[in-house]
Amino acid sequence: MTDTTASHSAPRAPAGRRKTVSIMTPCYNEEEGITECYARVREVMETQLPDYDFEHLFIDNCSEDRTVEILKGIAAEDRRVKIIVNARNFGLSRSPYHGMLEATGDCVVPIVADLQTPPELLPKFVAHWEEGYPMVIAVRTGMEEDIFLRFARKVFYGLMARLSQVQQIRNFIGFGLFDRKVVNILRDLQEPDPYVRGLVSEIGFDKAFVEYHQPPRKHGKSRHSFFDLLELSMLALTAYSKAPLRLLMIAGVILASLSLFVGFIYLILKLAFWNSFPVGTAPLLLATLFFAAVQLLALGLIGEYIGLILRYARRFPLVIEKERVNFDAPPDRSDA
Repeated sequence: MTDTTASHSAPRAPAGRRKTVSIMTPCYNEEEGITECYARVREVMETQLPDYDFEHLFIDNCSEDRTVEILKGIAAEDRRVKIIVNARNFGLSRSPYHGMLEATGDCVVPIVADLQTPPELLPKFVAHWEEGYPMVIAVRTGMEEDIFLRFARKVFYGLMARLSQVQQIRNFIGFGLFDRKVVNILRDLQEPDPYVRGLVSEIGFDKAFVEYHQPPRKHGKSRHSFFDLLELSMLALTAYSKAPLRLLMIAGVILASLSLFVGFIYLILKLAFWNSFPVGTAPLLLATLFFAAVQLLALGLIGEYIGLILRYARRFPLVIEKERVNFDAPPDRSDA
């Protein structure tokens, strides 16, 4: 399916220069599969897209295994492989986002090291890009996962569709192709804790969509825990919706009115039946616990929004780099 709601113009490289496709792969403890990831990307680019130059940028999020060592061996033999090594683990959103911004090609394609985002889709992405679409979005139509996680994802996408101020793309995990002008806009936004799926929708531009079935992970196991996904969900909710705050305000008004009404009824009954109507401690205790829970929920939610404001105010960099490999010159950040 392809979004053709507005006109678009094909990206053009300067006369005499071949276009460059940047492949960006975030890594964390991927020693078992990182070589295969590089090999499959290289095979697709050299056999199916021979008219394009390419670079493969790996950004390592402070791996604790031999991932960096293996990548350095690959980079020593292939100058098209570039490496950024982070000083520490900066989380599952900031490190890949920094990698996208540091890519130097005419377009950027994020591909994860576990190969659940198939490199074989690259020709389709590039074909749509050459048709003039600044963004090509890969939409996941199916995957093998736990029933609970599938249900949680369905609930999350449903909530975001109803609460978000910007229309969100269902089953989009950041996999796709992004033109240089899109990357430049992302850089100018200076997001301290980016949620790429929301930013892509917020930017706008014409989009082409490519559907795919996510294959099972070939090596190792996912390092993304339930709490990592929960943190990402909270980031999406607080960054793109004020509905939770408004719902809390409405709930506060309703509960306050209900409390006033119940208190008035109790007062009338006590005055009318002074000796035979004991107030009792159980209703008071239950009411106190209920309102305390609501207050804690409200404080926690407000804290999430305050934390988001704090991250914007600090202006802390996305990552701190420890090392770079095969970066011979500063990246060209001009519009393609």
